[in-house]
Amino acid sequence: MTNIPFYLHDLGDAEIEAVAQVLRTPFLTTGDTVAKFERALADLLGCKHALAVTSCTGAMHMSLLGMDIGPGDEVITTPMSFIATSCAILEAGATPVFVDVEADTGNLDAKRIEAAITSKTKAILPVHLYGLMCDMMSIREVARKHNLRIIEDAAHCVEGVRSGLRPGQAADTACFSFYATKNLTCGEGGALVTNDSDLFERLKLLRLHGATKTAADRVREGYQHWDMVSLGWKYNMSNIEAAILLPQFERLGRKLEDRQQLAALYAEKLSAIQGVQLVSSRPNTVHAHHLYTVWIKSAKRDLVLQNLRKLGVEAVVNYRPIHLTDYFVRTFGFQPGAFPNAERIGEQTISLPFYPFMPREHVEQVAQALAESVS
Repeated sequence: MTNIPFYLHDLGDAEIEAVAQVLRTPFLTTGDTVAKFERALADLLGCKHALAVTSCTGAMHMSLLGMDIGPGDEVITTPMSFIATSCAILEAGATPVFVDVEADTGNLDAKRIEAAITSKTKAILPVHLYGLMCDMMSIREVARKHNLRIIEDAAHCVEGVRSGLRPGQAADTACFSFYATKNLTCGEGGALVTNDSDLFERLKLLRLHGATKTAADRVREGYQHWDMVSLGWKYNMSNIEAAILLPQFERLGRKLEDRQQLAALYAEKLSAIQGVQLVSSRPNTVHAHHLYTVWIKSAKRDLVLQNLRKLGVEAVVNYRPIHLTDYFVRTFGFQPGAFPNAERIGEQTISLPFYPFMPREHVEQVAQALAESVS
């Protein structure tokens, strides 16, 4: 049996040459290449502005700060995500308030949000889990009713569409990750998009220490005195990361089609396996298919993971519920039973090998290994 990795990137000559072009110039930090990437991302998503940063966590943190959300404020979010979502809220000084997820998708349940709103609630931070957009039309309706801001964690979902909306089109900001395994990747990196020009100008300051001029400004204009007008952070992306990202825009559509075909093949091969539940999608959506995840109902998940590894299949868990991690239990006193759907998913979830150029025969091998592992 062939060993099947969880993920392989498809970066190659185009990215190498793009980076080489940057290295041949004297300017490596945030400059024209970053600006070109930002324009491409904004155009892709149909938003006015994009801001390239060092991570999705940084993009969410900045978004909260830019909206004056901090100590004493609450942000409604999901317990079924990577810890970065809630960490960004804590780093801003606010408090994450969890709402349980939809039982069949793992996405934040829009129907439960209103019951969690208090006088301290300032924002909603949904996560488009696995690449399926949340019900942003319903979330936007609740936010408007209660005068709340919306920050989307779209780390999994740069290509996603739901009911005609893309990330950022129904929110104050949408935040993206370009981590090593993401559909659009530079190893580490992130961005946010927004249609709010005033907010964008404030976020540009927060991205680089609150300084009024960047190094690129000083090179272009000649040295001029600059000022620090707010307390910002060091979140700016360099031209090197932007260079890696730019050539990938040409392949995004083709890679999405590849992942859609792989997901359909997985569904065909796995649907008949007793004890394996496929994760639901929703009508009128383009699923970004960042991950291919299943839920194991008939066997202990960790034992299935061990069996898969013995059979040469690398699989991971996305995710254990945030509220039952040690820090959140100690800090907030969460106990099992608080969010049953998220907890059930956390006990059952397995993400299988999945990347655009994955050989179709490897999907069949993974399906066979999974059937053996749950039997």
